[in-house]
Amino acid sequence: MSMLRGGGGGSAMRSLMKDNSVKGHKLAPGTIRRILAFAVPYRRYLAFFLVLVAIDAAIGAATPLVYREIIDRGITPGRADVVVSLAAVVAVLALVSAGVTLTQRWFSSRIGEGLVFDLRTAVFDHVQGMPVAFFSRTQTGALIQRLNGDVLGAQQAFTSTLSNVVSNLLSVVLVLIAMFVMSWQITLLALVLLPLFVLPARLMAGRLRAVTAESYRLNAAMAQTMTERFNVAGAMLAKIFGRPQDSSRDFADKAGRVRDIGVTTAMYAAIFRVSLTLVAALAVALVYGMGGIFAIDGAIGIGTVVALTAYLARLYGPLTALSNVQVDVMTTLVSFERVLEVLDLPPMVADRPDAVDLPADVEPSLEFDEVSFRYPSAAEVSLASLESVATLSTQTNEDVLRSVSFEVAPGQLIAVVGPSGAGKTTLASLVSRLYDVTGGAVRVGGRDVREVTQRSLRSVIGVVTQDSHMYHDSIRSNLLLARPDATEKDLRDALEAAQIGELVQSLPDGLDTVVGDRGYRLSGGERQRLAIARLLLKAPSIVILDEATAHLDSESEAAVQAALATALEGRTSLVIAHRLSTIRNADTILVLDDGRVVERGTHDKLLLAAGLYAELYQTQFAPQEGSEEDDVVDAIS
Repeated sequence: MSMLRGGGGGSAMRSLMKDNSVKGHKLAPGTIRRILAFAVPYRRYLAFFLVLVAIDAAIGAATPLVYREIIDRGITPGRADVVVSLAAVVAVLALVSAGVTLTQRWFSSRIGEGLVFDLRTAVFDHVQGMPVAFFSRTQTGALIQRLNGDVLGAQQAFTSTLSNVVSNLLSVVLVLIAMFVMSWQITLLALVLLPLFVLPARLMAGRLRAVTAESYRLNAAMAQTMTERFNVAGAMLAKIFGRPQDSSRDFADKAGRVRDIGVTTAMYAAIFRVSLTLVAALAVALVYGMGGIFAIDGAIGIGTVVALTAYLARLYGPLTALSNVQVDVMTTLVSFERVLEVLDLPPMVADRPDAVDLPADVEPSLEFDEVSFRYPSAAEVSLASLESVATLSTQTNEDVLRSVSFEVAPGQLIAVVGPSGAGKTTLASLVSRLYDVTGGAVRVGGRDVREVTQRSLRSVIGVVTQDSHMYHDSIRSNLLLARPDATEKDLRDALEAAQIGELVQSLPDGLDTVVGDRGYRLSGGERQRLAIARLLLKAPSIVILDEATAHLDSESEAAVQAALATALEGRTSLVIAHRLSTIRNADTILVLDDGRVVERGTHDKLLLAAGLYAELYQTQFAPQEGSEEDDVVDAIS
């Protein structure tokens, strides 16, 4: 029988390996109360769970007493009937213990997995509601760690940590009572030997913590390297610069160190177990020695000596684990606190309590009324722990839009042009509330977008950006994001209108073709046309195009422009212009510079004004005159 049962050697070692620095951590006020609130739906399960833990501890403490009775009342006096009946009691206790253990495990799993579900879905839903500024600052890996590592650490507060603390505490109390009743002298001797268990554990644990921390750091670095190198963009970058050997060498160095740490950890763990085994053997020898002398003198029975030896197995393990219980408890509480930290970060863009749905048939007009905007500071949208920095900057950013006002009537097309950094993309982002204005108002159908629900607002707005993202999924799934109830015919019609139907039909798996990470199995023009098909499937009344044809070759440009002509027809459109064709067809052109509308009018009028637009035209748009792609678009328009 192992001398470290009930929170035994492996459990004690894992406990002592945990970071001791958590003991000095100060929990935020109200954290415990909030943690307990997560347990409320499982309070009945928890009650049954704790009762089962207590029963299991009691059975463990009672079994050595039965051993004593078998020897003293059965074997020693030669009473076979007593031996048989008490042996049957041991068997029944074993069966009951097995049943209790299985039932306890079910309750533990039900509570633990339920908490994991609750925490993960809460964090996932909350993070999805965060503004774009949050995602542009935080590390994706740090967010995933909150959903995985910290959530799993948090749920242990109500399962393994709670179980171990209660079980070990009850075991120690019951065992010490039984041992003191049987022989206080031997019990004191057993307690005197306890430091010999704890000291080797702490000595090894300190060294194990150091190498384990380094292992975690190196594994994280390798994971980051793999994440960067194994996506399409990262792989292309490595090949373009032709330095894969350097990456391989760096990765091999880290992997080699992890290998060496693995060997060191295995040896430390082996030394730990061997040390405890030796100390346990010493304790058994002393108990048998002193107990044997007492038994010879008639002070105690032989059965009592055996029972006391058996109790050592239920004493040292739990006591060793309880010696570090503060670290165990604080580790789980800190994990919980890190999860709550994310849940407590308020989204800057959120529905108001009195927000109403925007009618699906709302008049598709668009108005900017003295709109000003500045990007939020880091402290307003992020967490230091998600950016791997000590503190977040509270510096206020300057306005990137200043008193912008204009109107777009239903069915009109407004083009926005301006030099890089003028605020064009920011302007487009405010319509669908990727950000909220810091001054003035944006109105759709005469209603302030902050007064309607985001879901209803975005249902009437369609957006195609310069680099339309695709999930690593099938073409069908990527299209159905726009309209989950779309039929096969709806999908085919949207693809045809977007000038990509023939291509999809030619693919071996058709609509079920997987587009790859970020859609990289498709060309840039194909991704854009697929994004336009998604927009057409959604059939929004307001369309926003953010340089949707930038960086495309002439053939792709012509196809995408043809698809856009269908997408824009009859819809209210706000277009960040990149091509001359879009500008010439616009009802009004807004010229943005340094966050202000400095000119507005038609193409011809703005050229005659000889201002910034005329300058941009000469440098950016004039070279497109007479180009083949413009001829194609003009023929369609």
